[in-house]
Amino acid sequence: MMHNPVIASITQESQIAPAVQCGVKRVNLMTGNINNLGQIVRPLQEAGKQVFVHVEMVGGIGRDAAAIQYLAEAFKVDGIITTKSNSIATARQHGLASIQRIFAIDSAAIETALRMIKSGNPDEVELMPGLMPRIISELKQRIQQPLIVGGLIRQKEEIRSALASGADYVSIGDASLWDYNN
Repeated sequence: MMHNPVIASITQESQIAPAVQCGVKRVNLMTGNINNLGQIVRPLQEAGKQVFVHVEMVGGIGRDAAAIQYLAEAFKVDGIITTKSNSIATARQHGLASIQRIFAIDSAAIETALRMIKSGNPDEVELMPGLMPRIISELKQRIQQPLIVGGLIRQKEEIRSALASGADYVSIGDASLWDYNN
């Protein structure tokens, strides 16, 4: 079976059914709230998808250790996405994989992110935005973790460029690109 380097980035509940039916193996969940999270996560898991919850974007999920423990125990998600280093260690304590999301707004932000990655040691790193081939290549050379890129990607050529620059995965919110095969 061919490796699908695309991660479905679900930002609206209307994207759940297409994500269930498409060929992606992983989803980044950035919608819903504590009250309907089970109804969102369950069909994705039943379809064999790995579910990573962005703890800062799902309503009612705090950014503390109790919230991450709740995600692990109540919903049995595969992992979390966070911009906060302290959440990485908490995820590890509860058997969850972690994705450290970073934003490349300037050189100082990248250096700060590299320090956070080194100290927190997340399982994966997500670079935003994903349209910077040189930055993707340089960051990939400086980290040990798999690199996900996302944000502002709208065309298959942009996916190809990100992968050619060193990205391991590309997270995309456009369902028409989820079944990309390189």
